[in-house]
Amino acid sequence: MGARRVAVGRAAWAGVTGRAGWVKTARRRARLDGALTVFVAIDGAPAGVLIMNDPLRPDAARTIRALREGGISRIVMVTGDRAEVAQAVGTAIGVDEVLAERTPADKLDAVRAERDRAPVIMVGDGINDAPALALADVGVAMGARGATASTEAADAVLTVDRLDRLGEARTLACRTRRIAMQSVLAGMGMSVAAMAVAAAGLLPAVWGALLQEAIDVAVILNALRVLIPSPRARLTAADAARSTRFAHEHLAIWADIEQLRTAADALGVAAPREAMSAVRQAHQLLVNEIGPHERAEQEELYPMMNRLLGSDHATAAMSRTHAEIAHQTRRLGQLLDDIGAAQPDAADIADLRALLYGLHAILSLHTAQEDETYLCLGDTHGGDATVPAAAPGTSVPGEGTSGPASLAGVAQS
Repeated sequence: MGARRVAVGRAAWAGVTGRAGWVKTARRRARLDGALTVFVAIDGAPAGVLIMNDPLRPDAARTIRALREGGISRIVMVTGDRAEVAQAVGTAIGVDEVLAERTPADKLDAVRAERDRAPVIMVGDGINDAPALALADVGVAMGARGATASTEAADAVLTVDRLDRLGEARTLACRTRRIAMQSVLAGMGMSVAAMAVAAAGLLPAVWGALLQEAIDVAVILNALRVLIPSPRARLTAADAARSTRFAHEHLAIWADIEQLRTAADALGVAAPREAMSAVRQAHQLLVNEIGPHERAEQEELYPMMNRLLGSDHATAAMSRTHAEIAHQTRRLGQLLDDIGAAQPDAADIADLRALLYGLHAILSLHTAQEDETYLCLGDTHGGDATVPAAAPGTSVPGEGTSGPASLAGVAQS
């Protein structure tokens, strides 16, 4: 009783025909944002559309830069996603080549092609990535949410869902191998020297045995240096907690930012009363949520980053953006006061749209910059990377650069 038939899928499946205004708007927005559209029909009549976006990992671009600084000369992203979506992600993070709409077999071909150039590391988290992980010179699996098959096929596993741990894993492997080689060569050299002295009759057998034990202890102590954290700057527990707190707040802020765009899109399309209600709600989000968040960052996060970066001017440009956001928020409030309860005319709608789209653009860029530059320093998941010692000259790719989608990658040094 009261049951209704709901269809979800492609436009044709949902009965969407022609070029209705809302369909055109949804498709254009999805195309510009690199998103997917899923249409919904109720009892055979088109009822709406879902626009599904796959956000970029905040640590992706930083990881790619770190890998290049570590000697990786070529980074390729291989994915089954649509070409326009993959190309947008690849451009944003700075990879050398994007191979889109690839099947698992195509990923194998990509790894084979790159292996003809140089040693390859493949990074993946899906079950479809397992064959390519096994084929690569070194396979790295994202173990936090990755498939069991990819974890078993990989040579190294990142136990947290953080892409920046990839660079740390490579650094750890190289440091471990370097210390191991130092210990082996030093131990062999000292042992050979002791045997030469003993052969000349200058070292009694008992003292030779004791000397060999001392050499073994020295080599073991040197090898244990790998357990000492590298001198790279680390956040204190308080700093990490503060960074994690703001990172979690950004999840809500991103939703608020989208409300600005939704309100701007409604102007001139939805009923005037509903459109103005959405605009006023967006303004309240700016005043009651986004504004206090920005002020808290100014008072707590930025001083911490200035201290870590060693300069009081390190966050000056970001502070200037905070001032601009506050200024544009005040302008929007003044414009709403001027309109009051009256019906907005064409000029009012144009001004409101300009302010809302402008705030959406500024806040999107500013929040993404904070995510990438500051907040990805904190560990919001916990855990460490576990890797075996890597062979010399191996290389690491940039994979898993977006959210849920599997973006396999290969790279060469």
